Parts: sequence; C-alpha cells; structure tokens
Amino acid sequence: MKALFAAAALAAAVMATPAMADLDLAKKSGCFACHSVDNKVVGPAWKDISVKYKGDAGARDALIEKVKKGGKGNWTAVTGGVPMPPYSPRVADTDIEKLVDFILTL
Repeated sequence: MKALFAAAALAAAVMATPAMADLDLAKKSGCFACHSVDNKVVGPAWKDISVKYKGDAGARDALIEKVKKGGKGNWTAVTGGVPMPPYSPRVADTDIEKLVDFILTL
C-alpha cells in the first residue's frame, strides 16, 4: 500500500513540474504584480483569459504580441482602463511564448 501511495505522489509531482516551472517563470517575470491564476488583481485572472480565447485559432499570436507590446481595451470592464505595460525586451520572447502557452492551457 505504501508503494502505491509513493508511486501516486511521484506521478503527481512529475505531472506538476511543468506547471511549477511556468509559475516560477511568471513570478520572475513580474506577471503576478497584476495577474493571478484564479482571481482578478489589476488585470484579469489567467483562467478567465484562457476561457475567453478558447477555440480562437489566432489567440496565441495575438496574446504574445499583447504581452510583448502592451495594450488596453480588451479587458476594460475588468481593469478599469489600466493598460498592460510592454514586457519585451524585459522578458525574452521565448519566455513570453511559454507564459502565453501556459495561460492558454488553464
């Protein structure tokens, strides 16, 4: 029985590792100053972003550009008009892509 629990715990840890790496990247990149996974902070919750763009074939590219260049207008009701600042070149383009991919999987 102990072996079964140990195997289940190991499997859960292995499966959580990519998500933890993405969360660590988000912390290092300053994303949590305005966002969280589950709740609105200044900007929308990432789960809400994922729901809004689910099934939108162009969402990934559009969100990558939004994170790189900043902007406003898509979430005015949530943000009260506070713009998202640009994160490029502060955050590497490959890291921005990883973060957007993570958000879209929520």
